[in-house]
Amino acid sequence: MKTAVFIDGREGTTGLQIYERLASRPDIELLQIDEEKRKDPAERKKFLNAAEIAFLCLPDEAAKESVSLIDNPKTRVIDCSTAHRVAADWQYGFPELSKLHRALIAEGKRVSNPGCHATGFISIVFPLVSLNVIGRDQLVSCFSLTGYSGGGKKMIAQYEDGGRDEAFSAPRIYGLGLNHKHLPEMQMRGGLSQTPVFTPIVDDYYKGMATTVPLHSPLIGGRSAKDVWEALRFYYEGQKLVTVAPFGWEEPMIAANRMAGKDSLQLIVCGNNEQTIVTALFDNLGKGASGAAIQNMNLMLGCPEETGLVL
Repeated sequence: MKTAVFIDGREGTTGLQIYERLASRPDIELLQIDEEKRKDPAERKKFLNAAEIAFLCLPDEAAKESVSLIDNPKTRVIDCSTAHRVAADWQYGFPELSKLHRALIAEGKRVSNPGCHATGFISIVFPLVSLNVIGRDQLVSCFSLTGYSGGGKKMIAQYEDGGRDEAFSAPRIYGLGLNHKHLPEMQMRGGLSQTPVFTPIVDDYYKGMATTVPLHSPLIGGRSAKDVWEALRFYYEGQKLVTVAPFGWEEPMIAANRMAGKDSLQLIVCGNNEQTIVTALFDNLGKGASGAAIQNMNLMLGCPEETGLVL
């Protein structure tokens, strides 16, 4: 029997990716709202309550409105917006963080999909806090490079405009007020007591992310870069979608689009006895958005979590 799925906000980058990934799955029935009525609250309510799984690929306020329209207790929600990522009554959709996270997602009625930059940051910081490699009160900084597809349709159009400004050819730092919308999620879900200093950067390529966290000495127990690598390898052992590269990255550079087209995430640890950097490589449209949403749906439906994903 097929699972009825509705994507509220199918026209956006994430919604379209989810739709394209699910369209060929024989176990999924995609409920299709009339194009002219996709912003009609009454029509959206009908489809939301007819769905067994509803994906919300909307701005925050619209996502909150969608949740308020649901009165069918059987409708389970995966919210891809920022609206519920630090809400106590929503499960956080990052199953690799712990057995408890995975179990709560599988049983959950309301699951919040992680943000793209936050995914890279939390994949590094949460295990290190959990394993007491860094303390909860550690001052942490992060810089994160993303392809321009992470900015949605408007940014994609800006970058793909043949008459664009020369500035679009270079990496561009943004979030200069140090109040990026992912910060509350990064702090809370990373297990930190203090807000990290976060620098997002967008560059002239379509998709792929490289999120890097420098670790300043001394680390707890005087740990070296190799100790950090061993801790992360232990933490993610057996995971299918998060892996840790061998210590001693052989290439002289790390390309931010290396994992483009995949739904998995790879951690790379570099450094020495005094200093360490950890980089999370993944696709901002994959493990950073639609791929993670489908992974969460698979867990909620009792399917193998990698079903329909590219590892």
